[in-house]
Amino acid sequence: MQLERWLKDEQDHHVFWLNGLAGTGKSTIAQTFAEISFADGKLGASFFCSRDFEDRSNLQAILPTLAFQLAYRYLPFREKLLRVLRSNPGVGRESLCSQMEKIIVGPLEASRIRTLIIIDALDECKDEEPASVILSVLSRYVDEIPNVKFFITGRPEPRIRSGFRLKLLRPVTEVLRLHDVKRSSVDSDIKLFFRTRLADIAGARSDCNFTQGWPDPSDINILCEKAAGFFIYASTVVKFVGFKNRTPTGQLHRIISLPQDTTHEGRSGIDLLYTQVLEQAIDDMEVDAEEIHSHFRTVVGAVLLVLNPLSMTSLSDLLQVSDISTTLRSLHSLLLVPDSTEDPI
Repeated sequence: MQLERWLKDEQDHHVFWLNGLAGTGKSTIAQTFAEISFADGKLGASFFCSRDFEDRSNLQAILPTLAFQLAYRYLPFREKLLRVLRSNPGVGRESLCSQMEKIIVGPLEASRIRTLIIIDALDECKDEEPASVILSVLSRYVDEIPNVKFFITGRPEPRIRSGFRLKLLRPVTEVLRLHDVKRSSVDSDIKLFFRTRLADIAGARSDCNFTQGWPDPSDINILCEKAAGFFIYASTVVKFVGFKNRTPTGQLHRIISLPQDTTHEGRSGIDLLYTQVLEQAIDDMEVDAEEIHSHFRTVVGAVLLVLNPLSMTSLSDLLQVSDISTTLRSLHSLLLVPDSTEDPI
């Protein structure tokens, strides 16, 4: 496993960025990695961001939370941190840079702890800066704590991409793009997820009758094909099938009876995820609303409807629009937008 190799490697890559489109399973991987690392005694602290909760979308909460967990986990760190807090009780209200230096880097340097820190879904924290504030702060200090590894997940949104491109952070960061993983490997994982979770549902529902070997392998294949490599689909289907007021067999039949239809899955949460990303993309375009909608529909509509994917250059020629890259800048969470203007989107 690539993550296990990275964690054991003592070379230059102290940071790992798990990059992926919306719904590809980044948080699930982060949760699993956290559980495995905790069981092995390697996890020092973690913070799982979420825009749905105020305390988990606030940048000011990240470093104090990590410091608290590190202090709980390591006695030497705790002793160093307590000295800082006794001399400066208000450090939690200082700038992120000051917090990083005083309550994270200082105690880690002094205690020489070897550990892992996980920050999941960094893109879901409220941040108005062009480059992620947390990544900017991390870039300044990462070389001072070589025994600490940072595992960070986030969609490839503009400020996250800009953060990982910082001069001091880029050379020490290993990147895994989930959308570059072989589809056969992803499908295998999704099938395993379906088999395991649906079997769990069957085992928990003594009020229902299930045929031997439910769900049928052919149904699993249909679900996997519909998932198209996106874990959010698999997760949503499992929640839909497991709805307590309906029979699992009936719920599953609703999903697989119309292979080309995704009505049920959409209503169960997938549409909300992609609507959220699209609305954010609109908000990021600081021009007149009417102009936004017209331009956005023209560019994104062409990307979606062309028979064969086109490059930015070709789209620009076709639509007579010059700023294709600006329109797509906030859509890297939904579209595979290459660095080269000559490669297809």
